[in-house]
Amino acid sequence: MSRPRLRDLGITIGVMPTGTYNAITDVPGVRVGHTTIIADEPRIARTGVTVIFPREEGVWDNHAFAGFHVLNGNGDFTGTHWIEESGLLTSPIAITNTHQVGIVRDTLVQYLTEQHGVHDWVMPLVAETYDGWLNDINAFHVKPEHVLAAVANASSGPVTEGCVGGGTGMICYDFKGGIGTSSRLVDTPSGRFTVGALVQANHGNRELFRVNGVPVGLEIPTTDIPSGWDEPLQPNSIIVIVATDAPLLPGQCKRMAQRVTIGLARTGCVGHNGSGDLFLAFSTGNNVPNLLDAPHDVKMFPNPHMNYLFDGVAEAVEEAVINALVGAETTVGFKGRTAHALPHDRLQAAMARYAPR
Repeated sequence: MSRPRLRDLGITIGVMPTGTYNAITDVPGVRVGHTTIIADEPRIARTGVTVIFPREEGVWDNHAFAGFHVLNGNGDFTGTHWIEESGLLTSPIAITNTHQVGIVRDTLVQYLTEQHGVHDWVMPLVAETYDGWLNDINAFHVKPEHVLAAVANASSGPVTEGCVGGGTGMICYDFKGGIGTSSRLVDTPSGRFTVGALVQANHGNRELFRVNGVPVGLEIPTTDIPSGWDEPLQPNSIIVIVATDAPLLPGQCKRMAQRVTIGLARTGCVGHNGSGDLFLAFSTGNNVPNLLDAPHDVKMFPNPHMNYLFDGVAEAVEEAVINALVGAETTVGFKGRTAHALPHDRLQAAMARYAPR
């Protein structure tokens, strides 16, 4: 039985309309695939991998412009040096746990070379957050076949959220966290465009947690529902991927990535010392052929019109984080530790208490 999403509970974030699926896959061509690994023997597994394909066709043949931003850098995101240097996204994006970035990266290299003939040069983008509280992280559960399964099942349409893929073992605002997504249809003087966000949420302190401005974390304190961490100052991080079909240049993509911080701040994220808060934004509105050997025309979105897209990023990111929490289920993991799901009834009650009279 599928879990409800935030809007299924009668709670709306922001003022802009969502796309059909209220997901990053509302951006045409974007596909998402998960592999979830849950096992108790021979060692505890609560982990997985999530893969995002930026275009319907291979981004290794038809590059997309992209930009990267770091709020706090206690984390890893391979391939981003080339994003910073060239502004070009040339591979799929994957998210997993901290200790398995390497195997995911290497498997994507093998997949691209063997399946798509990308023999000259491959620079995959693989990000991580730490799931070692619920997952026996040093058992190295993620294998090449898990990465390839996520690649094979990547699709457009609805995106499964919560305890799935790379988000399987994650904790957010002391509740069970994981994968979340949302989208916005943004009307600008240049036309209507879609902005979508996907998060792997493993961050935050309960007392700071807010939903649409309501201090839900104070309404549901850890004295009522214990924290998923049973020690203070645990590692916590969030990866955010933003996609749009607006025709942006690399610098404009970077500006989009920077605005992720606004959406996260609305939920209570500060970017603490132990947090890897790493954000990538890409645009499919321009095409950059891999074998470009002559000047190539691209479109530039008017900078004054970026304000509309910034609003879309902030709303989509904020809702994606809450969707990750709403979609997650209570999880018992490594050493019997438990991360409790955000209780939907308590969330609804808190929102109703602060509703305008």
